[in-house]
Amino acid sequence: MAEQTWLNHIDGAWVAPAGGEYLATIDPATEEPIARFARSGAADVDAAVRAAHRALSGEWSMLTPAARGALMFRLADAIAADRDRLARLETIDVGKPLRDSLGDIDGVVATLRYNAGAADKMEGATIPLGRDIVDFTVLEPLGVTAHIVPWNFPLGMAMRSLAPALAAGCTCVLKPAEQSPLSALAFAELLDKAAIPKGVINIVTGLGEEAGEALVRHPLVRGITFTGSVETGRRIMATAAAGIKPVVLELGGKNPMIVLDDADVDRAVDDAVMASFENAGQVCSSSSRYLLAPQIRDAFIERLCARAADLTVGPGLDDPAIGPIVSREQHDKVLGFVSAGVAAGARLRQGGGRPAGLNRGYFLEPTVFDRVTPDMALAREEVFGPVGVALDISSENEAVELANSLGFGLAAGVYTRDIGRAMRMMRRLEHGSVWINGWWMGGVQAPTGGMKESGIGRERGLAGIRNYLETKNVAIRV
Repeated sequence: MAEQTWLNHIDGAWVAPAGGEYLATIDPATEEPIARFARSGAADVDAAVRAAHRALSGEWSMLTPAARGALMFRLADAIAADRDRLARLETIDVGKPLRDSLGDIDGVVATLRYNAGAADKMEGATIPLGRDIVDFTVLEPLGVTAHIVPWNFPLGMAMRSLAPALAAGCTCVLKPAEQSPLSALAFAELLDKAAIPKGVINIVTGLGEEAGEALVRHPLVRGITFTGSVETGRRIMATAAAGIKPVVLELGGKNPMIVLDDADVDRAVDDAVMASFENAGQVCSSSSRYLLAPQIRDAFIERLCARAADLTVGPGLDDPAIGPIVSREQHDKVLGFVSAGVAAGARLRQGGGRPAGLNRGYFLEPTVFDRVTPDMALAREEVFGPVGVALDISSENEAVELANSLGFGLAAGVYTRDIGRAMRMMRRLEHGSVWINGWWMGGVQAPTGGMKESGIGRERGLAGIRNYLETKNVAIRV
């Protein structure tokens, strides 16, 4: 694996980067290089976008929506058949436990199949303008779309936007994150098996400030989907504005888990363990802050710390509960938050350091803080690591105000046995997803996205396909 060199995949062929430069991807469990991949620049991006633009008027455009869907079903079958290899690549590239990677690939297949089935179900409308005029709408593909995805769920996040774009009839250029490009590149090997026409899906690798920037700026790109940090999302949105390009952005989150005095504490703790520490906490919608009523606070924290202490940490291929953090840069950032929290007076209740016996790799124990106050960085900023922080609330109103007090608005959870209480709070919470007595509920059918600084637009469900469709109105005088 360490000797393999991956090229860009453009117009159905493997193409070396125009600049002749390559980057290395690192196994976060060993800190050793896994493979090399192309460091793409503007020339490589231009070739990929132009290939996608040509494909818009080629064989792909002649297919009926049902025929597009049939090809997408074939592609889903090809991914399912290659499940083990793709999952192993994601595990060594990102660090996550192998069983989680296998589940992620299953999600990729489910996403493709859902959108394949919906390809021929996106319908226009007729508008009643009177007996002398027939007025109707036609849905048409947006055009060439750019897909810039993060490193935490490499192929899953790519397919979340690729699949609806394909269902809509668009052609695509994908730029995977430089920390985890391998599963996307391996996915390109399956396009021929599914008879996807050349140029419909193109993949260019490289740095965000080089390849990503060129992709956003390219004049033939008509839509942009990005998942990542708020700061990068702002830059993309500003750049896209010059070309009047629509954007779909899922950005950061500091997602509150509100546990009220009448909650089922064991259920809340079960969800906190999963939603705080799965994928080493590197999930935009993780439960990164717990807003706890005083009646249940001590029981919640004690049970959570006990559960966290029992979680195994190790290399993803060993299938532990928690794998390493994705990179040295991210590991150092998370450790910085831990140190800053201690210095600010938060109480470290669990973890906070390197697990015993793991002297290499970007590992961190599952970590829990309490006595956190709203002004601390731990309470305000996205840590993106296996760190949960507990804040006290004195009332339902204070819980909502604290939940809404940040610029983020991605997801929130409410735990209570009183569904009326939960529904009242749901209406006041400024978050794109609100989960009641559960976390990460929903699926490929349910739209997801952020409010405020957590993003624009909705992905998944039929709403996800509409991101890639334009509405044309037609009127006929009879």
